[in-house]
Amino acid sequence: MALKRTPRSAKLRGVFRSGSLPMQHPAEHSPLGKSSDYVATYSPGLLFPIPRAPKWVELGLTAETLPYQGVDLWNCYELSWLLPSGKPVVAIGEFEIPADSPSIIESKSFKLYLNSLNQSVFESREALAEVMSSDLSAAAGKPVKVRLRTLDEVAAEGVATLPGRCVDDLDVTIEHYDHPQPGLLACDAGHMVEESLHSHLLKSNCPVTGQPDWGSVVVEYRGAALQAESLLAYLVSFRQHADFHEQCVERIFLDLQRLLQPEKLTVYARYVRRGGLDINPYRSTGAMVVDNRRLVRQ
Repeated sequence: MALKRTPRSAKLRGVFRSGSLPMQHPAEHSPLGKSSDYVATYSPGLLFPIPRAPKWVELGLTAETLPYQGVDLWNCYELSWLLPSGKPVVAIGEFEIPADSPSIIESKSFKLYLNSLNQSVFESREALAEVMSSDLSAAAGKPVKVRLRTLDEVAAEGVATLPGRCVDDLDVTIEHYDHPQPGLLACDAGHMVEESLHSHLLKSNCPVTGQPDWGSVVVEYRGAALQAESLLAYLVSFRQHADFHEQCVERIFLDLQRLLQPEKLTVYARYVRRGGLDINPYRSTGAMVVDNRRLVRQ
């Protein structure tokens, strides 16, 4: 695909840091970290939006000053509903949420919403896709594209490999794990290149539950030559960092943009699924084509 430009009140354990002050995470009232009843009939009210604005502010951004375009591409592997005959259907869902939408959708609420389809009747795959697009668009605040595919369609695509050079086997000494260290990044300002680098060693933690999030990240750019060893050390510094997938990718994009001052830059991550969902944020200075074939760990 081408890219162009209910009540919940219990407090959660997660916090994020803005400067040196601990603050409650915007997801504090979401279902994350709480026991939840699983509803098996259609319940769009289960979707829990989390505003992007607080994290944009933390990164020095506003909705009007985003230096990137892109999407958050979600894949759902646990999707089922009933036909009018009562016969169940299974499919794999693909959901494309604009990177500049006012809100992300909290992943556990997304899972609860998907489970609410299990005993619900829809005339066809197309009818369900239309309903889901409407529900998700209302939660995100911008139009969300939905594609529901058969297992055979997805199986025929096979497993993808990431583009460019893998930096994981480089001989580096690692000392930082607790939070991102942009000062580790280095480049040769006098040497301009166009290349793709990737790593499978990205790990961060959910800011609410503390559960690990595993991912592979790709950096594609044209600009001052990035020192590959420095990129690897920088990516590993996210290992104990607490943030959602989307914000991790945005932070990587911004840190690289500040260093390289590139003519073009794309950063995306393919995260390992949790709860039947994988989340794949894409951020780029220009239009791009997304390859949504799953990786071997997905």
